[in-house]
Amino acid sequence: MQPAVNPRYPGLAIRVADEGFAPYVWGSDFSFQVGAYAEAERGVSVSDWPLRQIVPYRKCYGIDPEEFSSYRNAADSEIFMAFLDDQPVGHMVISTNWNGYAHIDELAVHAPARRHGVARALLEVAQFWSRKKQLPGVMLETQNNNLGACRLYERCGYVVGGVDHLRYRGIDAQTSEVAIFWYRLFADEPELAQP
Repeated sequence: MQPAVNPRYPGLAIRVADEGFAPYVWGSDFSFQVGAYAEAERGVSVSDWPLRQIVPYRKCYGIDPEEFSSYRNAADSEIFMAFLDDQPVGHMVISTNWNGYAHIDELAVHAPARRHGVARALLEVAQFWSRKKQLPGVMLETQNNNLGACRLYERCGYVVGGVDHLRYRGIDAQTSEVAIFWYRLFADEPELAQP
C-alpha cells in the first residue's frame, strides 16, 4: 500500500506497520488529561452531553505491541503507522469484526503529535481499508472520559451506536468509566466518486 498523504499536513504519511512498530510504541506517550465524565447519549451531540467535573488526572494506556502481532499483514486485519516528518507518531489496528463491520481495535497518537491531523488521517485509512473489503462500515470503542476522542469521532461522521455502563465494572466496581461504541455506516453516506 502506498503511503497516504494528508494535503493539510504535507509531512504526514500513513504506512503499513513495519519492524519499527514495537520501538515506536515503547517510546511513545499515549496518555491524556481527564477532567470530566460525560453522560453519553445516542442521537445527542457530544457538545450537549452532561458532564460531571472531577479533579483532573492523567490517564495512561499500557499498549503492548505484541498483543496485535498476528494482525500484521493478515487477510482480515492490519496495523498502520502514522509518520510526521518521517517520525512515527501514531498507529491504528484494524480487523474485520464478527458482525461484519471493520473494527478499530486500537487507535493511538503520541501526545506531542496531537492536533496535526494524525488521528483523522488514520480514520480515513480505516474507511478506505473497510470500503476496499466491501464492509458496511467501521466501528470502534472509546470511553466517556475521553471527550477529545468522542468529539473527533463525531466530526469524522461516526455516530453512537451504544453505551455500556457495565463493561469496566469487572476491573473496578466503583468506576465511572463507561464504554461508548461508535459507528460509521457507509449505507448512510453518498457513494464516493471514482477518480
